[in-house]
Amino acid sequence: MTTEGITPPKTGGSIESAFGGPPGNGSVNPAADKGLKRGALGLISSTVVGVASTAPAYSLAATLGFVVVTIGVKSPIVTILAFVPMLFIAFAYNEMNKADPDCGTTFTWATRAFGPRTGWAGGWGIVAADVLVMASLAQIAGQYVFLLFNAHGIGSDPSSGWVLLVGIGWIVAMTYICYRGIEVSANMQKALLGIELTMLLVLSIVALVKVGTGSAPVGHLTPSWSWFNPFGESPSAFVNGALLMVFIYWGWDTTVSVNEETADPARIPGRAAVLSTVVLLATYALVVLSVQSFAGIGTKGIGLGNTANQGDVLSVLGHAIFGTSGFGSVLSHLLLLMVLSSAAASTQTTILPTARTTLSMATYKSIPKAFGRIHGKHLTPTVSTVAMGGVSIVLYVIMNYISAGTVIADSVSALGVMIAFYYGLTGFSSAWYYRRTLRASARNLWLRGILPVLGGLMLFGALVFSLYHYWNPVNSYTSWHMTFPPHWHVGGVFIIDILTLVVGVVLMVAFAAVRPAFFRGEVLNKDTPTLVPEDVYATVTGLPDAHPMPNVPVPERP
Repeated sequence: MTTEGITPPKTGGSIESAFGGPPGNGSVNPAADKGLKRGALGLISSTVVGVASTAPAYSLAATLGFVVVTIGVKSPIVTILAFVPMLFIAFAYNEMNKADPDCGTTFTWATRAFGPRTGWAGGWGIVAADVLVMASLAQIAGQYVFLLFNAHGIGSDPSSGWVLLVGIGWIVAMTYICYRGIEVSANMQKALLGIELTMLLVLSIVALVKVGTGSAPVGHLTPSWSWFNPFGESPSAFVNGALLMVFIYWGWDTTVSVNEETADPARIPGRAAVLSTVVLLATYALVVLSVQSFAGIGTKGIGLGNTANQGDVLSVLGHAIFGTSGFGSVLSHLLLLMVLSSAAASTQTTILPTARTTLSMATYKSIPKAFGRIHGKHLTPTVSTVAMGGVSIVLYVIMNYISAGTVIADSVSALGVMIAFYYGLTGFSSAWYYRRTLRASARNLWLRGILPVLGGLMLFGALVFSLYHYWNPVNSYTSWHMTFPPHWHVGGVFIIDILTLVVGVVLMVAFAAVRPAFFRGEVLNKDTPTLVPEDVYATVTGLPDAHPMPNVPVPERP
């Protein structure tokens, strides 16, 4: 890996001296990292980044309508149950981060646990999911810019050339902010998330007050305990609803992707991951309950079952909840600003983890070393960040003109498979990493073993069901009818997932040919120290079944 303007301390010591103590004691030498800015984030900043990465307002706007159509009034209980595997996997992230606080996260951990090809597949899952979602985020941001200024003719057309242009500009702007430094990104996240959570709280309170005072529109519902009863719906409908809800929780793992830029990287990122999921549960449960009570699940007007509003329920509900005149109009526009800021925040925090995943993959020589370059002043991944923005723009432009842009909606649905894969893989990695110490205590058994495995099994089960469900073209906006035997008619979401898998396999084979050392297990395995820029080496702390490593000299920079 090359660095731009970074000169690590010249030391001729061993791994032990580089850490300031024996391997595994948790102390880290400033040089023993990938060149990122260390200690830039605390617990609050990390949690903010984690929550903002999920884009609560955007996720609810784009998903809640589909959930209601699928599961009806059971949306609140589905919201809670979808949180369960997320919490279990957050425990896995917390425990794995203690062992190896590497910004490659699933890529690094799965490589150490199961081998280079499995780890590379985990890294590809992260990258593919993040790249695919960027088109939707940019499109939403582009639309809401026009809606905010009452240009409804343009804003209501997601495939409009003007929306595309603004969306591209948005990606460029967020890429530049990520390029400038993690602290700039985190400070912007605090402002954007503050607007977002405040408006979601105001929306929920006003909606519940109107329901309670009888001023809600016709079709509203009175909250009922039956909404929290997981029984009474078909298993397939329930699983479909849960799959959609899994998407709205996705993104909190960004807290761990920026672990090497966090104070106390072995503890704070994992805690922030768990805390982020809890904040998301409280936010989603309140908003879903209040919005469903106010709007009802009818198929007309503002009803959440109205298919015309499925792609964006919040902008429709804003005028109904706040009104269209005076202060109500101001709040309605603030609601639009909220969704816009949510998409902006998520665009930015989608670039962050992807750039750091590819940085780690380059450091361990599994992809071209150019992706490992660090900016000398801003201490951010240069090529990785710019490449993420550039690839996202290209895919956004292409998808915008396929089937009038509806393929973008299918790409969002396809994310579920990739999310389930790399989250589930992290859960399994935790149990396998700590397999020899699981019986040391009840805490180890549950938080490092049982719960992560249960989370992984849930998500892998969801993955299989998702592929089965989206094979049917009825469940996608786009489809492909084979003109040759066997003349299958396949859903667009399934096709996107399979194409993503094929591209990943092709890239893996190609990189295995040109960078074979990693794929032979010579660069990274459970026994090797963590690689860092060029000539600086460090150990991985706390791996339970790794063999003791001998002192390895740290060569001086010429």
